[in-house]
Amino acid sequence: MPDFLLEIGTEELPASFVDSAIAQWQEKIKNHLESEYLQPKKINIYGTPRRLAVLIEGIADKQLDREEEIKGPPVSAAYKDGQPTKALEGFTRKQGVSMDEVEVKTTPKGDFIFVNKKFVGQNTPEILQQLIPQWITGLEGRRFMRWADGDLRFPRPIRHLVALWDKDILPLQLPNGNTTIKGDRFSTGHRILHPEEITIENAKDYKTSLEKAFVQVDVNERHESIKKQIQEIAQKVGGKAEIYPDLLAEVTNLVEYPTAILGSFEAEFLQLPPEVITTVMVTHQRYFPIKDEKGALLPYFITIGNGDPQKSDIIATGNAKVIRARLADAQFFYQADCDEHLETYLPQLENVTFQEDLGTMYDKVNRILAISQQISEQLNLDEIQKAEIESTASLCKADLVTQMVYEFPELQGVMGEKYALVSGESAAVAKGIFEHYLPRNADDIMPHTLNGQVVGISDRLDTIVSIIGLGMIPSGSSDPFALRRSANGIINIAWHGNLSINLTQLIEQACNDFLAGHNQESPLQTVTDFFLQRIETLLQDELNIDYDLVNAVLGEGDEEYKQRALSSVLDVRNRALFLQEIRNNGTLGNIYETVNRSTKLAKKGGLNTTELVPENVVNSILFESNSEEELYKALEKLLPISQKAKANSDYHLLTNALVDIAPTISNFFDGDDSVLVMAEDESVKENRLNLLGLLRNHSRILADFGAIVK
Repeated sequence: MPDFLLEIGTEELPASFVDSAIAQWQEKIKNHLESEYLQPKKINIYGTPRRLAVLIEGIADKQLDREEEIKGPPVSAAYKDGQPTKALEGFTRKQGVSMDEVEVKTTPKGDFIFVNKKFVGQNTPEILQQLIPQWITGLEGRRFMRWADGDLRFPRPIRHLVALWDKDILPLQLPNGNTTIKGDRFSTGHRILHPEEITIENAKDYKTSLEKAFVQVDVNERHESIKKQIQEIAQKVGGKAEIYPDLLAEVTNLVEYPTAILGSFEAEFLQLPPEVITTVMVTHQRYFPIKDEKGALLPYFITIGNGDPQKSDIIATGNAKVIRARLADAQFFYQADCDEHLETYLPQLENVTFQEDLGTMYDKVNRILAISQQISEQLNLDEIQKAEIESTASLCKADLVTQMVYEFPELQGVMGEKYALVSGESAAVAKGIFEHYLPRNADDIMPHTLNGQVVGISDRLDTIVSIIGLGMIPSGSSDPFALRRSANGIINIAWHGNLSINLTQLIEQACNDFLAGHNQESPLQTVTDFFLQRIETLLQDELNIDYDLVNAVLGEGDEEYKQRALSSVLDVRNRALFLQEIRNNGTLGNIYETVNRSTKLAKKGGLNTTELVPENVVNSILFESNSEEELYKALEKLLPISQKAKANSDYHLLTNALVDIAPTISNFFDGDDSVLVMAEDESVKENRLNLLGLLRNHSRILADFGAIVK
């Protein structure tokens, strides 16, 4: 079977677009071919800075002839008084069949009109001519551009198209204003090593032809080649390269013929904090650092060249000059910053705007400090811990106005820790300044120090309340202030650090403080609902709790459970995990039927959801059966157990007690002495509903069993 090649030759594409385009094509092209009943042996997607290509191996010359059954309107709409309706006439006209070709078939939804339609297979090259423009114009990405006088949009101008059906050129045209890009067999080699045009004689020869022209079109091969070259060079200087995945992915798509090049700089620069050196290398220069066996930086770097390997020494010298200048600047900034105590930078925060309606970073620091102090009180911290957290909160943003962070914003927090230590602050305060930014993304580490945890929660909560207070609520995929990530961070920090924070109180106070300075409606309800949504998402997506168990701990429209969840984010997590555990080990199944049945019936009564004491709401004089007396006594025994379980959050204790009482409840419902709960006598009915209401209330200490699906 034939092979097909499509190559789009462009000016240098953004590195991030190459990977994105390959991923899009892998899905799009496969789906398009399947929809056309074409299943090739293999689809290869290639990409470099100057081209995107697809090589489809072993594709049929044409579609197979096929017959397809097409469903039409229901018979009731197809005929009226035995005559065809406009609906049926329209259907037959659309399908190109006569009335004689339709037939009636019975389906689960009734009788419908059907036709069996035969399709003659279309030639594959004709199908590809229709699909290829969609593959090109259907790619999505940022910062697309137009060029010349046309309306065609792509990340960079398209300069040529290669379209080969085996050895033959597939007639293909891509119009763009007054010019038309036509498919041919001519491609380009490496811009420096093979600037001449190359001819591809056969689609299957694509990779070989490009390799001869010093172009590695396979992204994975370039990726592995770069990794191998990097480590080989690092070993020559007795070190090991630090290969950052994101950086490796970026440089892979910046070169067509990679050459790893070793460079060096003066050892005196190693006196700088290692984070500064690696930031200069990785973020600003796209170099790979080299470390010794103990993890210390060596005065070397590796860059990936895309030029003539014979000129690697010249390239290394040029790159060394660049990094030397950058490190010299960093050295100056560092020394100048260290000459001042970190605290002296605080007044300068009044010149940095946080948000135009929310004041300066100095104002934000004061709000962070206030929330941090409230959390310290909630956690019952001692005076030493409170003082350290206060220092951390006060200094957490001071490094934003240092020269180093002004030049290298990526180092915020990192330099705050360094400068705090230089200024004589404790290690706990310094580490807290760095950690209050953690986690910075979904894959980042969590803060481990109490200082970092408390100040990190405070910083995020202030942002959430303030931004939502201004009415800028995240919607859909739009979340410019990353409020969802901030809320997730707060909850995860509390869970990771086992911090018994009361979010309800923190949110209320933050909202009150916001209203004191703004003439706005209170954001309290919106912020509350926002956090509940995040807790629900995290329980399901990160902790893998079944959806109904999440509903059971958060309550379906139950304000009591909502407040309880926010009042103790640790408890809501622990209850959800416990429910999942007892579902998995079968314990939940042992109590589900009786507790769930009781819960549903209890709704028909008037007992509140907090009462636990039988003698307060049940009149034993109204008992007509031993099963009522037995249930009453069982509830009396359950009372101290539930109270202890609630006080200590000991849900094993409560569940064991519910397992023990289950036979008594079953007897109440279905035993020899069972009763009719909905008795005709209103007093007896209410008494029995109160018995069930008490059981429901005991089980509510754990969850709303009415929300659980068996």
